[in-house]
Amino acid sequence: MKNKKTKILAIIVIIMLAVVIAGYVKVEHFADRKLNIAQEKIFTLPAGTGRVGLEDLLVQQKLIGSRLWFGWLLRVEPPLSEFKAGTYRFPAGMTVRQMLELLRSGKEAQFSIRFVEGFRLQDWMKVLQNADYLKHDLSGKNDDEIATALGMKDAKNAEGWLYPDTYSYTAGTTDLSLLKRSHLRMEKTVAQIWKDRDTSLPYKTPTDMLTMASIIEKETAIKDERKEVASVFINRLRIGMRLQTDPTVIYGMGDSYKGVITKKDLETATPYNTYIIDGLPPSPIAMPSEASIDAAAHPAKSDYLYFVADGKGGHTFTTNLESHNKAVRVYRDLMKNKNEK
Repeated sequence: MKNKKTKILAIIVIIMLAVVIAGYVKVEHFADRKLNIAQEKIFTLPAGTGRVGLEDLLVQQKLIGSRLWFGWLLRVEPPLSEFKAGTYRFPAGMTVRQMLELLRSGKEAQFSIRFVEGFRLQDWMKVLQNADYLKHDLSGKNDDEIATALGMKDAKNAEGWLYPDTYSYTAGTTDLSLLKRSHLRMEKTVAQIWKDRDTSLPYKTPTDMLTMASIIEKETAIKDERKEVASVFINRLRIGMRLQTDPTVIYGMGDSYKGVITKKDLETATPYNTYIIDGLPPSPIAMPSEASIDAAAHPAKSDYLYFVADGKGGHTFTTNLESHNKAVRVYRDLMKNKNEK
């Protein structure tokens, strides 16, 4: 009788062990199963979400199909339940285990935003407004309020004082924090270049140098020309000749600029109309690249006073009005011939 009971108990233990093993195999098979995604998925896990909450989200978004095995997986491997809130990037082919390991690591998805050199502050604000997963603290704020938010004490406009580059961020980052990073980098860049500048240049402040850099940025995109362009404007400043540069006129026109500068526009007074004012405009007109700042700080040594587009992507530089007018005629003839073809 005793042997019979022992045999029955043994059979029960074996059955239970078989069930456990089979269940474990099922759980492991589930853990290695791929998520139900055909392409990359951005997934947000809200703060305070527990095991059941995560399971609900995964089922609702049809990332997994089984509630049973998901719950058992977290029981069998407790470390996988130590997930962190955030926004994550799930690539196609990711398994359930890999997903949970990612949520445990806290390595959130990185997004990027490109601030282009030569763009104005208002252009950058549009880029920020359209950026994915960004928190907008600066919406509706004017230039003065943005400058204050950035901690700028001596300027009422951040124009020119933001470093153009590509910046990475995680979901929930504020637009202000991105601009602060850009502003701090530009401040450091300007301070270093100002320190190493040609001290004979007619600049009174770093802002003067940055303003010149912004004009250079708008006048040419060709790296090898920037120092020549800088030399033209420096030579003009030194002899008291007006800069007469169209980008400053356009900036002063604001939203009234529709793509064409008229004679009336050139004769209309604004603080930025360098056909009317002497010297530099009161502040930068765009976000200059570091190359343009360096050109403003170390212009070429030349006698140039004029330059005009050459119709080939570059410019023709001249030292006197007669040569300049000839270069202008050459350019106009070239454009006329192109339009007639």
